[in-house]
Amino acid sequence: MNIVLLSHKFLPDIGGIETMTLFLAEIYCKANYNVKVITWTQGISNEKFSFKVIRQPKAIDIIKEIKWADIVLENNPTMRLSWPLLFTNKPLVIVFHTWLQRTNARIGWQDRIKKLWLKRANKIIAVSNALANNLPKNTLVIKNPYRDTLFKIDENIVRDKDFVFLGRLVSDKGPDLAITALYELNKKGLDKNLTIIGDGPEKENLKKLSSSLDLDSKINFKSSLFGEELVMQLNKHNFLLVPSVWEEPFGLVVLEAMACGCIPIVSNSGGLPEALGNAGLLFDKGNLNALVEKMEYLITNTTLRDNFRNEAISHLKNHNSEIIGKKYLDVVKNLLRK
Repeated sequence: MNIVLLSHKFLPDIGGIETMTLFLAEIYCKANYNVKVITWTQGISNEKFSFKVIRQPKAIDIIKEIKWADIVLENNPTMRLSWPLLFTNKPLVIVFHTWLQRTNARIGWQDRIKKLWLKRANKIIAVSNALANNLPKNTLVIKNPYRDTLFKIDENIVRDKDFVFLGRLVSDKGPDLAITALYELNKKGLDKNLTIIGDGPEKENLKKLSSSLDLDSKINFKSSLFGEELVMQLNKHNFLLVPSVWEEPFGLVVLEAMACGCIPIVSNSGGLPEALGNAGLLFDKGNLNALVEKMEYLITNTTLRDNFRNEAISHLKNHNSEIIGKKYLDVVKNLLRK
């Protein structure tokens, strides 16, 4: 059977949707499906995949590949790639990784078109209950997996650093809140450090904020890290800060850091509580005092830290790539069977 995956962005771009597209393509390939990925992202000369990637396609290319497919999986709605499905009744699965609205919570004309497009789908999947609550009632929730073969605890690495922030350096992610919280924590005499991993338009402003608070010796800025290098850094830290001030649809970084032994402190909004489970602490979104309070509570409570690390073991099992992969395989098998 032939499966086409539509993904607006794909590797070498890095993000949740890009990672999930790769995961799905590999899952279906291992199950002996013929798989193709169609994306607008440019490639690199030495890329190697076990499936074909069609990049920056012309209209005739999109029509040709969808005609080839027995089933189409749209990894987040991308009408510029899926429009030929208006003229065929081939099975369509749409997976939602983010909200059906603009980043400022406004419903744009694009979102209204996408809402109408949902009627064309044979199956709708959301990666969190928070997302599903804003989608049709028959939406299936399949929470994101993490790469369990990569993200794991390395006992050979000394865990001698305190807090880590991992993500794009934009205001929505709240990196400034993490820096200010460290300042307030250290004012209490606790003398902790913070590593900020990521790049983005706010990086220079964040460095200036760090200097203005006299935290240059306590904050280490690193560029975006991937693969084994990222795993190594996470294994050096005790706690992850996810102080997002927007509603995160899920929060894959929470699982990845948790798998490397970090205990997360995350905003109580969107899909982040689902990503966290009972393996960390929640604080009220955007509330600096609440964040500082949770940071202090965690670093002074050894028993609590041990409990959270034990909880992480069972929580991560629910996000095992094999288990999540089987759920996506079952969706395709059931649709093809019908």
